[in-house]
Amino acid sequence: MATITKITLGKNGPLVSKLGLGCMRMSPVWGGQVNDEKESIATIQMALDNGINFLNTGDFYGSGHNELLVGKAIKNRRDEAFISVKFGAIFYGGQWIGLDLRPIAIKNFINYSLVRLGIDTIDLYQPCRMDNSVPVEDIIGTIADLIKEGKVRHLGVSEITAEQLRKANSVYPVSALEIGYSLADRQIEHDLLPTAKELGIGVVAFANTAEGLLTGEMKAPLPADSYQNHFARFQGENLIRNLEKVEFLKQMAKEKECTPTQLAIAWVNKQGDHVMPLVSMSRRSRLPENMQAMEINFTAEEMNALNTHFSPNAILGGTYLQR
Repeated sequence: MATITKITLGKNGPLVSKLGLGCMRMSPVWGGQVNDEKESIATIQMALDNGINFLNTGDFYGSGHNELLVGKAIKNRRDEAFISVKFGAIFYGGQWIGLDLRPIAIKNFINYSLVRLGIDTIDLYQPCRMDNSVPVEDIIGTIADLIKEGKVRHLGVSEITAEQLRKANSVYPVSALEIGYSLADRQIEHDLLPTAKELGIGVVAFANTAEGLLTGEMKAPLPADSYQNHFARFQGENLIRNLEKVEFLKQMAKEKECTPTQLAIAWVNKQGDHVMPLVSMSRRSRLPENMQAMEINFTAEEMNALNTHFSPNAILGGTYLQR
């Protein structure tokens, strides 16, 4: 299997694997079925065996189910794992109903997370997004206090604007920005990515295949029960046009003897040494393919062709960031 290199997460930050493991799909976040728990735990442990130490979870993934799962997987292996936890989202009946970012809520959330994970300190702690319901200074200040108390090691943020990122970093140094980023979702290149680079903040990039669009396996119309139907990108004429754009990726993948998914991950990987593709997996069989994607290189012509074909806004319909 491929060897995963390590990068520094942010300015003077910790060493983490260049490929991160997203654990969300191991739990029923949107009311779906629970995956095979033994297979999920085996996937996390196999990732650790192969040097992937960045494990991403959220206290609202399956109402705590995901943290309990990760806790079981890292038992007796705590030192091998770097645990990233998101908080703040409130779900009820499998539906998102809002955010709670009050300092009193954050202090409550983290205690439950530590118990479910079976650890004393969370490596990276971050609000899942910010909606101006609570001042940035109060949210970040609370996490800074948790760092001083020893309950958290590093501060992260997720799905925020460049202005919010600057404000957060002025309160306490931000180690990582978690954000959706792919060939199909490049709007953050205008100001958010340059801001992160300027401030020396690592980028944890999720949704590399744009919710499955770039896998080359999607066909129109989608099944009625597909969660993607919620987004304009996957509806009607938009989906037909978008899948036509993906044919280019499929052709390049064929020429390079890899899969479209691998190309999509590889493109994100090549956006900088400070950018980590965060790939969701729930089966061990996915690990070799995703690790091999980290070794794919592009010629200047290939990279230019991809950037031109998938220029910002080339994909029609709303994106994850606009949800």
